[in-house]
Amino acid sequence: MTPLSLRLASREAASRRPAYEIDPALFWSGILLLGFGLVMVYSASIAYAEGNRAFGYTGYFLLRHGGFLVIGLICGAAAFLAPMKIWQKAALWLFLLGVALLIIVLIPGVGREVNGARRWISLGLVNLQASEFMKLFVVLYGADYAVRKMNLMCDVKRAFLPMASVMVLVGWLLLQEPDFGAFVIIITIAMGILFLAGMKMRLFAVLFVCLLATFAVLIIIEPYRLERMFSFFDPWRDPFGKGYQLTQSEIAFGRGELFGVGLGASVQKLFYLPEAHTDFLLAIIAEELGFIGVSTVVFLFALLVYRIFAVGHQCVQLNRVYPALVTMGIGIWFGIQSFINMGVNVGLLPTKGLTLPLMSFGGSGIVANCIAFGILLRVDWGNRQLMRGGTS
Repeated sequence: MTPLSLRLASREAASRRPAYEIDPALFWSGILLLGFGLVMVYSASIAYAEGNRAFGYTGYFLLRHGGFLVIGLICGAAAFLAPMKIWQKAALWLFLLGVALLIIVLIPGVGREVNGARRWISLGLVNLQASEFMKLFVVLYGADYAVRKMNLMCDVKRAFLPMASVMVLVGWLLLQEPDFGAFVIIITIAMGILFLAGMKMRLFAVLFVCLLATFAVLIIIEPYRLERMFSFFDPWRDPFGKGYQLTQSEIAFGRGELFGVGLGASVQKLFYLPEAHTDFLLAIIAEELGFIGVSTVVFLFALLVYRIFAVGHQCVQLNRVYPALVTMGIGIWFGIQSFINMGVNVGLLPTKGLTLPLMSFGGSGIVANCIAFGILLRVDWGNRQLMRGGTS
């Protein structure tokens, strides 16, 4: 080649190289949500921490959430350093660990019960919520299973039924806690991964209808779930009873208007809105920062999920099937859970015990989210290394 053609070729190759080692939009949307969540958890929990003698000081939840965040970021950094081949090899064992934890939770004297639900394993200073880690383990295992069964994905007996049997077991364990919200998320993740791996549209449609029917039956047979449905349709019928959380959340949204009442100035967090720093954090954001604050959160989640699926699509183009399915599985997880939490806060969906990913208080949830985020960054980094002509 002539010197001129060599220069042109080098320029063309340089133009195809990624400008960054990782996707800036993916990285900063996740980091901003984590940081914003820390600020709002502190704001939402000040009065609750100060008024409860078990905590004793206003910064109790700030310190705990900050500690969990540090642990989560360390675990996320470790997850980033692990090649995807290691995650694929460990997927089955991690899934079995998750099942074991779900069983241990149900053992009397071991699992910790709060408000009628047994979802936590006491580890002394902290409580481990097995279902939060199970969401991540299902992503890793479901992607590995789909890769192994890729050529059989249209075979119901050999591809779908084994996975369905495993999900029935996991679902049954979750419903014994009970944790209906985690059950919905985990089943959605598994179904989404199978669909992305090549499941027939007709079969997927049938299964989707069957799942809706199953959810309806599970709601009808449990009186407390049925009562939640009735209170969802008309929360103001019993504003101080079954509809209390939803009516207080709607009041918070109404008070916030466009710009909010100011950071730290929420009235609803003063023992009016239960779980203000966990399930209903968005309502406090709406009250203190208004429509602008809520829109910012929605935008950051939309950007995060969009970039996650963009990275997954890039994996497909680079023929990285397992990382692609893991990435999109995490995208389904973050997207569906954030949508449900937001829907509950604004009254579009029945009340469920699901936190806002990357933001709400909860040690297990934050650590699991950070590990998933680290894996996402690893996949994106691997894509960029392959595009540069290196290895992932």
